Amino acid sequence: MHTYTELFRHREFRALWTSSALGVAASTMASLTLATLVYAQTGSALLTALTMFGPSLAQVVGATTLMSAADTSPPRRILTLLAAAGALALVLQAALGLPPMGRVGLLLVTAYLLSIGAGVRWGLLAAVLPRDAFALGRSAMNVSVGVMQIVGFASGGVLLQVLSVRQILATAAALACVAVPVLWCGVGKHAPRRAARAGLRETLRGNRLLLGQPSTRPLLIALAVPNGLVVGCEALFVPYAGDSAAPLFVAAAAGMLAGDLVVGRVLSVAQRRHTATWLRLLLAVPFLGFALHPGTPVAALLVAIACVGYAASLAQQEMLVAITPPRLSGQVLGVESSLRMTCQGLGALLAGSLAEVLDTGHTVALLAIASLLVSVGLTPALTRASSRVSRAEQAHTTAAPALTGRTPRGT
Repeated sequence: MHTYTELFRHREFRALWTSSALGVAASTMASLTLATLVYAQTGSALLTALTMFGPSLAQVVGATTLMSAADTSPPRRILTLLAAAGALALVLQAALGLPPMGRVGLLLVTAYLLSIGAGVRWGLLAAVLPRDAFALGRSAMNVSVGVMQIVGFASGGVLLQVLSVRQILATAAALACVAVPVLWCGVGKHAPRRAARAGLRETLRGNRLLLGQPSTRPLLIALAVPNGLVVGCEALFVPYAGDSAAPLFVAAAAGMLAGDLVVGRVLSVAQRRHTATWLRLLLAVPFLGFALHPGTPVAALLVAIACVGYAASLAQQEMLVAITPPRLSGQVLGVESSLRMTCQGLGALLAGSLAEVLDTGHTVALLAIASLLVSVGLTPALTRASSRVSRAEQAHTTAAPALTGRTPRGT
């Protein structure tokens, strides 16, 4: 599979892509609506950031207690149940007149339950697609995230002017409900990738095995920490721009979409790995301009350019899959996703805390400097990890024909 057209001929990929797109559109629309509501009710940058990105903090709890279920449970059943749980949570947000902290509490509980969803989804994607098509599949999934974030933020910003909060949340809940039959009907029956009982003990055992690999640790840090600090910058868009924040969120999604399209579809494996370092730096540098307090049009341009840098994660995730045993592919991708989401939540919390005492523009620039320093510091370790992965792939390529009698399908 070398094109998006070939990918979408795959029935299970279509179901995963469609359900992900619906979920992202629903959650994006709901998060902007809830963040705007909480800021209007409290005027707190910290509570607003916590409302929009705080649920990510629950990801670390799920990663350490539930993530083994990503490889030990039937994928179709668990994905469908998780989609139903997410839809139910949005129904409750729309139906109940909760106070700000009540809404945050419901978000945290839901995020904990949904924390294993990424591991199940990405593990299934790695299993149903050829190895050399995984990055293209991730790219297509990321494109759906970018498009649906644009749709969600843009429509959410417009609907806030004409509909009530309850009506917008009900619309988001309806979108989330559609994902349930899409998954159940589109994903085939797959046996768990390993035979074990999902739970804390099995999750910790798998995590110890994964973190014991020297190449895994820098990859996980690079995928989580710089991105988390930049998401802290994004968490301040509402306090920075007020009612004009929607264009900044749209610009962020558009930049991420452009990066994923080019890096995932156009570049080769070697080119992706070569450009990853520069993309990680690009992710932070434009946000330094917020120290000058640009207006919304200039700020949106800076955000769009910066968010192209999120595409560095494609090469890093590809290497992560290459060095992980297949029986743990769901767990490692789930841990990566949960760790990234957790760092995003921590970044938002840090940003909100700093913005209570500093100007929002200077806070954004300070977080960008921190992200830049982490990326630069990780470069030597990531270079060594890339070399190890390349040597392992070369060994696999030379050994496989002797074992199988045919040329391997990819790296």
